[in-house]
Amino acid sequence: MYKKINELYRRLETDSLSHNLTTATPITENEFRARVEKLRQSMQFDGIQAVMLVAGTNMHYFTGLTWSMSERLIGVVITTDEIIYICPKFEESALRARLKVTGSFEFWEEHHDPTTLVANILASRSKANVALDPECPLWLYENLKNALFATQIYSSVSLIGDLRARKSDAEIALITHAMHMTLEVHKLAYTFLQPGIRASDVVNFIDEAHKQLGADRGSYFCAVQFADATSHPHGVPGDPCLQDNSLVLIDTGCQVDGYHSDITRTYAYGNLSNKIKEYWEIEKEAQLAAFRAVKPGVTCEEIDRAARQVLIKHGLGPDYQLPGLPHRTGHGIGLNIHEGPYLVKGDKTKLAQGMCFSNEPMIVVPGEFGIRLEDHFYVTKEGASWFTHPQLSLEQPFC
Repeated sequence: MYKKINELYRRLETDSLSHNLTTATPITENEFRARVEKLRQSMQFDGIQAVMLVAGTNMHYFTGLTWSMSERLIGVVITTDEIIYICPKFEESALRARLKVTGSFEFWEEHHDPTTLVANILASRSKANVALDPECPLWLYENLKNALFATQIYSSVSLIGDLRARKSDAEIALITHAMHMTLEVHKLAYTFLQPGIRASDVVNFIDEAHKQLGADRGSYFCAVQFADATSHPHGVPGDPCLQDNSLVLIDTGCQVDGYHSDITRTYAYGNLSNKIKEYWEIEKEAQLAAFRAVKPGVTCEEIDRAARQVLIKHGLGPDYQLPGLPHRTGHGIGLNIHEGPYLVKGDKTKLAQGMCFSNEPMIVVPGEFGIRLEDHFYVTKEGASWFTHPQLSLEQPFC
């Protein structure tokens, strides 16, 4: 067994694996600035004079600055005419090295309260209505609320969410690249399988394959499940070995310039029961029904309903009852692997060109098996377009 494993690892090191991949061009400074201008237009419409963003994906979306949230405040204030970075003084060189959109800087030292600095910036510019990043942690919100006692604080959820939901051509190209990269990794993992191999071996191989193909940092996540473990949507603790005649479910993804991929394949390793084969075809039918229901102006919840109607027709569900679909049909994707809007009952957001979603109406039979086929699509003027071609059959995972 380990001879084959070592051979595949050597292949990762020596082969040119990216020959089937599209090119990936990072988001340009011009696009970042265009996003800021769109935000400013929305701010003026809503009567917001400043938006305070903290380290995370929203700050990345508007400025290209990638930074992780910590107890030290790093953020950016966007007003109608300024971009002001808030930064600990000792991190100045690191922040400037990552900077993609220029702006002014305001620094604070370790013994200072950075929220007082933010309050002074806003007060000096007479900004009375401020929208706060929805990713802001509670402790920071409370500190800002106390420091900005003369300022009205609102959430920037609607301001930011509406802009981020509709992806540009450049964003769709990056997601496409990431998806194709992960699909290539899935194909390699398929050849890596053999009786006795542990789930953790497959996870490690997939991570290395993502690295070799040029993902930002290997796998962003990876779930490998065999046999009855597939009946748990996100797995259970343990490290099982693959046996002959088992169902295999692999769900993994990566990042390219911060944009995510996320693909699940469920397939046969050997011979499987007729029941599994029957349910696999139902899953395929539900996924296709959701895809065909996509059109601009249709609500998100209608896509979820289209998938569930297929399951109900076959005696599954209804709603979240099992055997059936225990969760939403899909999620948005971009700089976050799960982001709004969602393909779920109650989400009445109307689909619009550029929106991107997963399509994964998983079927779970408790204690027996689960089948999840997950590909993503983006909304076009006419309907939907796949990022990756869906799985062909239970026995043929790839085109």
